[in-house]
Amino acid sequence: MDPWIALLVFVAYTLTDALYTFYTLAIVKGHKFIASSTGMIMYLLIAAGTINYTDNAWYVLPMALGGFAGTYISLVISEKLNKEKMT
Repeated sequence: MDPWIALLVFVAYTLTDALYTFYTLAIVKGHKFIASSTGMIMYLLIAAGTINYTDNAWYVLPMALGGFAGTYISLVISEKLNKEKMT
């Protein structure tokens, strides 16, 4: 497994999962353009990641870790933004 490709897969899926969180929030808030644009970007990143790990199944590991990191980071950011709105 190439560590640089693994890093790129990790970053791509961290970003994808963070975008998925913001995508869901945009849908809940009724922001049509933001949700649609985010969805489009997510699918482009997912396609790029899929192409990378289909040649080597070990790339699924950084993909899964990126998914975890993306959700965690985006929820931390969302929490901070919500606290700022309250003050």
